[in-house]
Amino acid sequence: MRRGCISAIGCPLLLSAAATLSSCSSIGGFAGAAAGVASGAVTSNPVVGYAIGVGVQSATDATLKYVLRNWQKAEQDEIAAVIGKLDVGQSHRWAIVHRISYGNEHGEVRVTGLIDTPLALCKEVMLSVDTGEGELFKRAWYTGSACRSNDAWKWAVAEPAVERWGSLQ
Repeated sequence: MRRGCISAIGCPLLLSAAATLSSCSSIGGFAGAAAGVASGAVTSNPVVGYAIGVGVQSATDATLKYVLRNWQKAEQDEIAAVIGKLDVGQSHRWAIVHRISYGNEHGEVRVTGLIDTPLALCKEVMLSVDTGEGELFKRAWYTGSACRSNDAWKWAVAEPAVERWGSLQ
């Protein structure tokens, strides 16, 4: 008697459709569920299936978070590099293009203030993130700052950080 999916083709199609319709945060759960169901069906042992499913979910979630952190760092470094070239009152366009065409962002950055202390040289900014085109065009503004560290400008802080980059800032 066959357990689990209706057919060998139906189960992968169902799981891929569910993953496509869900957000990135659910990918680990779907990968873990698929691995758990498959291994549990092969071994006929639900405990083995559960253990493998949890392991796959944890590995997938950790990998996804690592990739997203690197993408967000690249975006922040790109914005900070633009900030470093501007004087107070100036603005310039910024853009980030990733190897995988996902999460590519662009907008404008405006330097609104300079903080020059013996410890650091920092610039306060307003930055926009532009999405959509035509009637669907939306521009969201954020505040932040970047500081010079040796010869490079680095992202210092952004508000509201949680809204823009989640808890990964």
